[in-house]
Amino acid sequence: MFAFDRDTILAVKETLDQARERGLLIATTESCTGGLLAAALTSVPGSSTVFERGFITYANRAKHELLGVAEETLAAHGAVSEQTAREMAEGALRHSPADIAVSITGIAGPGGATPEKPVGLVHFACAARDGETIALMKQFGDIGRDEVRYQSMLTALDLLRLQMEENYPPAVA
Repeated sequence: MFAFDRDTILAVKETLDQARERGLLIATTESCTGGLLAAALTSVPGSSTVFERGFITYANRAKHELLGVAEETLAAHGAVSEQTAREMAEGALRHSPADIAVSITGIAGPGGATPEKPVGLVHFACAARDGETIALMKQFGDIGRDEVRYQSMLTALDLLRLQMEENYPPAVA
């Protein structure tokens, strides 16, 4: 049985509570994390009130078919790029009733790297239906596949909270 550590569960609860307070639905779209973020979000009881759906789009074909990432974007910039991360997050909003969507696409390793795109390079984007899309790039380094994936999941949680703070003030009771 897999269990997330205490700090991760606290970050997940904070993210879910923030969404719940604002009446928001969350969608995720993941490539290199393979559903780790969705697993973390759903590890907390009651998450179904705000977690709407998750897309695991590991292959470029899945990114295109499920999210509408343009084939031209993938050809010109690759799967691991700001452009693709943005289109993934925005596509998750188009293909769901979610209010906010976060995407993760990167190179967890040990293979798949190039000099321009080394192991540990991860692009994130968080799109808000009522706001701008925020993009972020992290270079975690060659810290091991599991650790790249784990740090990516934590970064995506941070990005979700930031997007909610910037675009969705808490509902006034």
